[in-house]
Amino acid sequence: MDIEKQISEILAKIGDDPKREGLKDTPRRVAKAYDKLFGGYKQNPENCLTVFDSEGYDEMIMVKDVQFYSTCEHHMLPFFGVAHIGYIPDKKIIGLSKIPRMVEVFARRLQNQERLTQQIANTINDTLKPKGVGIVLEAQHLCMMARGVEKAGTNVTTSSFTGLFRKDHRTRNEFLQLLK
Repeated sequence: MDIEKQISEILAKIGDDPKREGLKDTPRRVAKAYDKLFGGYKQNPENCLTVFDSEGYDEMIMVKDVQFYSTCEHHMLPFFGVAHIGYIPDKKIIGLSKIPRMVEVFARRLQNQERLTQQIANTINDTLKPKGVGIVLEAQHLCMMARGVEKAGTNVTTSSFTGLFRKDHRTRNEFLQLLK
């Protein structure tokens, strides 16, 4: 059964007429939106990354305020926010524009914020073998805003730290200070 037919059935089951003027093209539009929203399943995040020699650079590299949009796997409602990503290279660095692309690939799947945070950290770790990785995600979840506790403006923060970011509090603190 294709998505358009299933969306028509859902519209009917919730009590509306999928053939009425305002809804007659909705199943097609939803199917097209799902293609974009869940396009991350069709991509390998590691293929997004271009790796270069660090040429001896060994200080923290940080990309912050990377906007992302994802879908909660528990309620299939959106969550959205920003990712802050830092790492200390050993011998390799990632092309800067590739980090937001990798975030996008993982975000465009059914997710929970904790897994999304860990997937970003693991991919950078596995690809570069850096001296450390620090990730912080801040997001708002529609499942908390529109249903359940119904608390708009609530932010959820998750983090993942590896290597020097975990072992050396000065490195972690530098990263966290740069977020302010």
